[in-house]
Amino acid sequence: MKICQVEGTLVATARIGSLENRRLLVVKERGSSGKQVAVDPVGCKPGDWVIAVGSSAARDAAGSKDYPSDLTIVGIIDYWDDASGTATGGKP
Repeated sequence: MKICQVEGTLVATARIGSLENRRLLVVKERGSSGKQVAVDPVGCKPGDWVIAVGSSAARDAAGSKDYPSDLTIVGIIDYWDDASGTATGGKP
């Protein structure tokens, strides 16, 4: 599992049929500057901190072992106490 922050919505109107109409978001993994695309079955908004899974777990979380996802959001983080002692979370 990864902790990521949602940066925004990704719009791709031309896509393969197996992606269906699932919502896609641009996310940035905590501690990284690289961005990734994640499937959003839980209804996130920009700024939310989320838990995301990859690999076969991402396909299962998206709803099917055949779904073409490498990263799927499985939860919105309400709060965590990170190693620096700072309380952090996705929702106020």
